[in-house]
Amino acid sequence: MTRSATGPAPAAALPSPVERRRLREARGLTEEQVAAAVGVTAATVRAWETGRASPRGRRRTAYARLIGCAEDRPAPPSSVEANGSSTMSPTEPGTAPAPTVLTGAARTASTGQTPAPASPAPVPPPATDTPVRERPPGPDGHGAVPQPREGLTAEKAFDALYSDAAPGLTRQMYLLTGRRRLSREAVEHAFRIAWQRWPEVARDRDPAGWVRAAAYEYAMSPWHRLRRAHRRADALPEDPARHALLDALLDLPPSYRRTLLLHDGVGLGLPETAAETEASTLAAANRLVHARAAVVERLAGPSEPADPGRGAPRLHGRLSALALAEEVPAPPPAPAVRASSERIAELWTRAAVCFGVLLVSATAFTLHTAPTRYEQPLSPAQRVGGVPPRGGPEHLTPQDLELQKALRGELAHGPERLVPRIP
Repeated sequence: MTRSATGPAPAAALPSPVERRRLREARGLTEEQVAAAVGVTAATVRAWETGRASPRGRRRTAYARLIGCAEDRPAPPSSVEANGSSTMSPTEPGTAPAPTVLTGAARTASTGQTPAPASPAPVPPPATDTPVRERPPGPDGHGAVPQPREGLTAEKAFDALYSDAAPGLTRQMYLLTGRRRLSREAVEHAFRIAWQRWPEVARDRDPAGWVRAAAYEYAMSPWHRLRRAHRRADALPEDPARHALLDALLDLPPSYRRTLLLHDGVGLGLPETAAETEASTLAAANRLVHARAAVVERLAGPSEPADPGRGAPRLHGRLSALALAEEVPAPPPAPAVRASSERIAELWTRAAVCFGVLLVSATAFTLHTAPTRYEQPLSPAQRVGGVPPRGGPEHLTPQDLELQKALRGELAHGPERLVPRIP
């Protein structure tokens, strides 16, 4: 890494994962080319750009130089307290304030202005105000920058995150699935997982994005269609406009629906949306364009032309209105979610311990009862057919028996010799 006048550059000089992806795409490099130059695999480069890992040592230096950030000024420091709230340094005078961007899978905070998408597709800029987001909008139209909270315990920090993010996230799940019970279940499941991994979530750049990514993955799981409670979607709204909008959303493919909701509903930028959906920026842009075109075409009247470019801002407003107008079940209290998470973790722990004890007991019993030497098994008896009778001499007749007896009574040396007489 480059050295400044005050000493070596800190390890945080490497930009956020979303910015790494943008810098690589701006230079026209593919993941395979970067992997070959740095000496790693393409999967490792993909992990660096989604926030699951970070380069170290010489590979970190080579990667930073390759994407063109080795000579840049380090990004503004962003710290996440142990209670789960994040703080960002103030921006310089004359520049736009840096909004906190929720990126879900990448789970990063943007450090600067959102770059223009590298896609040639005509994607309109995202709207800046939405009541669907987890945090109330700030003065700049984006999510309010969270303030540091000192002296909070893990329980209080989790409860604060839950109260801020759970209501809006439940409405997002309803727009994503069209099922009210599944929406509440997905949010509750995501927060249970977050409490089980709270040390990891508290140190994350974006705890709300971490929870949102877990909720989206659970809500979009194809296994729910096998459950009797979620086989049929809930009844659509009675209002014709909201009915048509929700019907058009549910007809989109899951990946298109998620991209449209993240970009136009939550208000994420195109790179952040691509990172959360684990797709390239070009693929996310194409999904967004096609999703907007399909929804606007469904919503356009018979005499009104379907123009995705003009309908995108109105689509954002209608998504927000639909999320606020529909009644969704309120999420359970935060203490109940924490208690449920601890109970489920305890049950899984007991099940793992019981399985381990059972496995050890079965192994010990097998070793105790197994023979210590090899014993050849005895073949079972079988009846053999088709064998010819045994051959040999026949039984002696009575005459043969008498002759045999007479021969045995003679001398052992045989009969006497006949001596010729001379006349």
